[in-house]
Order: sequence, then C-alpha cells, then structure tokens
Amino acid sequence: MELKLLNAEGQAESTLQASDTLFGRDYNEALVHQVVTAYMANARSGNRAQKTRAEVAHSTKKPFRQKGTGNARAGMTSSPLWRSGGRAFPNKPTENFSQKLNRKMYRAGMASILSQLAREDRLAIVEDFRIEAPKTRLLVQKLKNMGLDSALVITDAVDENLYLSSRNLYDVQVLEVERTDPVSLVRFSKVLVTKEALARMEEAWQ
Repeated sequence: MELKLLNAEGQAESTLQASDTLFGRDYNEALVHQVVTAYMANARSGNRAQKTRAEVAHSTKKPFRQKGTGNARAGMTSSPLWRSGGRAFPNKPTENFSQKLNRKMYRAGMASILSQLAREDRLAIVEDFRIEAPKTRLLVQKLKNMGLDSALVITDAVDENLYLSSRNLYDVQVLEVERTDPVSLVRFSKVLVTKEALARMEEAWQ
C-alpha cells in the first residue's frame, strides 16, 4: 500500500510503501461500529444516582384506608407507582458500562479504519511534525500552510512544545501511537502520521 508523503506546504512530493495488512484491509463496518462503541462505553463512568423506595423522603403512614375509596390499595407514598416515589431499578454509581473486546478484533478494527482513511485520501505521512516554541499560533500557521483547518497528528513522541500548542485547539489533536484511539481516527477529516510513528504502528498493530 502506497501512502502520500507530504511536505511542509501540504503537497505530495512522493509516496511511501506501507503495510498492506494495516492499510490495505477491506472495510468492515460492523466491526468498526463494535470497536468504536466498545471504546466509548469503556470510557463511561458511573456518575448517575437515583433513589430506591427506601431512600426517598416519605412517611410510613398509610396514605388512605384499604377499602372503600375506589383507589388502588397503597401502603406507602414511596412506591415506584407514585409521583416522587423511588425508582424500581435505579441507576447507581457502581453501574458498569464496559464491554469486552478481544485484542485481535481491536487490531482488525483499527486496521479497517486506517485502510478506509487511506482509500478516502484522508491519511497522509509527514517526515516530521515539530514547532519551535509552545505557541498556538505557530501550530495554526503550520497547519494553514499545509492547507488544513482540522487534523489529527500521530507522532512517535509528543514533545512539550507540540503538546502545549495543541491543547487549546478543538479541531486539532496530537497523540502518540500508543494513545491513538478509534474515536479520534473517525472524528477528524485528516490524519497526519510521522514516519517514525508509522513504523511503530506497523510493529504494534499488524
């Protein structure tokens, strides 16, 4: 599989041979959906809390007599059937949203995403991606010179200048190879990968 090698102006000056296993795989929509869904589910935290009928504020007095009123019998106002009553099956902070995904499936899903990005010309290789100082405007100018407004940059190592310059930009994200996730790959319209990062991706994921 040949990938475009971009220069500082965003022009394709040559091509680079990449692994067909990682960048030449057929697109598997069902697998990609499962990988993305599992990643997002595993990132969820149990921060919802609802009260049971024992935890809501209520009186233990019987609301009305058992017979003769025409109403359904009731013993407490904390019943889930009543307004302001407790929940029958409440959400709790201990709720677990995680989904199990085999390592082989995850790697196949990532390869499917990368292959589709390469086919759609949304993935390109750059020799290196660095800036001289930790200034956001320098990074914005560098991307503008390449004709990009939004991009995911995958490097072998994120230096301090690049990290500080990108953290305040919503449409720009810089990740190391080990921290690359499927959600970021499908989110951005353009993905830039350094040559050293490409070698590490082929070593880790194929």
